[in-house]
Amino acid sequence: MTAHGYARVSTADQNLDRQTDALAPLVDRLWCDRQSGKDMDRPRWRAMVSALRPGDVLYVASIDRMGRDYGDVCDAWASITALGVDIVVLDMPLLDTRESPGGGGVTGRLISDVVIRLLAYVAQLEREKLRERQAQGIAAARARGRHLGRPAIERPDGWRGVCGAVDSGRITRRRAAAYLGVCPSTLDRWRADAREVRP
Repeated sequence: MTAHGYARVSTADQNLDRQTDALAPLVDRLWCDRQSGKDMDRPRWRAMVSALRPGDVLYVASIDRMGRDYGDVCDAWASITALGVDIVVLDMPLLDTRESPGGGGVTGRLISDVVIRLLAYVAQLEREKLRERQAQGIAAARARGRHLGRPAIERPDGWRGVCGAVDSGRITRRRAAAYLGVCPSTLDRWRADAREVRP
C-alpha cells in the first residue's frame, strides 16, 4: 500500500505550503499541480492517477483540490474509488473511505459518497450563483452607461481608406494591420464598421 498526497493551487503565484505541510507526514508520494480546478487535464494529477494501485490511499487537504464543479469532483471520486483506492479528505473527517484506522468501513463509504455528492452539488450551486451575480453586475454597469473591458483603440486618420484598400485587394490584411499598428482581428472589426457606414 502506498499513501499518495495531492495538492493543487490555481495559479503559479499561490503557495502550496499549507497543503504540503499537512500532507507530507502522512504520505509516501506527494503530487502537486499549479493549475485551475476547472481543468481536469492536470499533468501531476494524471500521473498520480496512473500510479494508483488497489489498496493505496489518496490524501487531499480539501475536497476542492480534486476539482471545483459537481461533475468533476464526483467523477474523480468515483474513478479513484473504483480503482480500489481509499480517499481521505483532511479537513472533513467524514470523507474517509478506509476500513481502518479512522475510516468507517462500508458505512463510512456510504456516508462519504453521500457527503461528497452533497458538497460537490453545493460547490456547483455557488459557482452558478457567482456567475449569475457577475452577469447581473455587468448588466447593471451597462445600464448605467459604463464601458466594460479594455478601452477602445483610437482609430488613426486614414483608417477607412486602408480598410477600403484591403477590401479591394490592393493590400493584404496583415500588411494593413501592421501599417495601422493593430492586430488583424481589430482591423477586421474596423472593416466591418466601415462597411456599415458606406451608402
